[in-house]
Formats: sequence, structure tokens, C-alpha cells
Amino acid sequence: MIKYLPYMIIMAGVTYLIRMLPMVLFRKEIKSVYIKSFLFYVPYAVLGAMTFPAIFFATGEIISSIFGCLVALFFAYKEKSLLQVALWACVSSYIVSCLLQFIN
Repeated sequence: MIKYLPYMIIMAGVTYLIRMLPMVLFRKEIKSVYIKSFLFYVPYAVLGAMTFPAIFFATGEIISSIFGCLVALFFAYKEKSLLQVALWACVSSYIVSCLLQFIN
């Protein structure tokens, strides 16, 4: 436990700095429409960049992952809830994975 203490302190410090620095550096309201627009979309872009590649390697079979992604995109386009989108994507990916194992 003691050997991990420096790592935990560094991690806590970095996490604190990331959250504290914007409040210290930007005390006034940001007036620029372009910067506001950029900052509004950053969380969505980062989440997409982290999640989207992981979708294709989650099942171990690229075909079932692609099928699950397509089903998720379809249900998201139909404006279904996040739970329904995730559920149908998982179910379809599982079914395709089982079919692929049955075929091979």
C-alpha cells in the first residue's frame, strides 16, 4: 500500500490541477462565441474519441461489433433512449456473435 502512495498523490495533484486551473486562469466570463462553441463541444468530442474505437474491439469479433454499432446508430437516429440504444446494440452484437460461432 505504501509503495502506491506517491502514485496516488501525483494522480490526485494532476486531477486537482486540471479542475482548478481553468477557474484560476479564466475568472471573467468568456465573451467569444467561437471559444464558447469550442468549449461546448469538447466533452462530446473527447467522449466520442474514447468510446468509438473501443466499440470495434469490445467483442473480439469485428463483424459483430460493426453490426452492434450499426444497430446503435439506427436506434439513436430514431431518438430512442440511451438505455434502449445500448440494450439493442448489445443484444444484436451478441446474436451475431452466436451466429458466427455456430457457422464456424
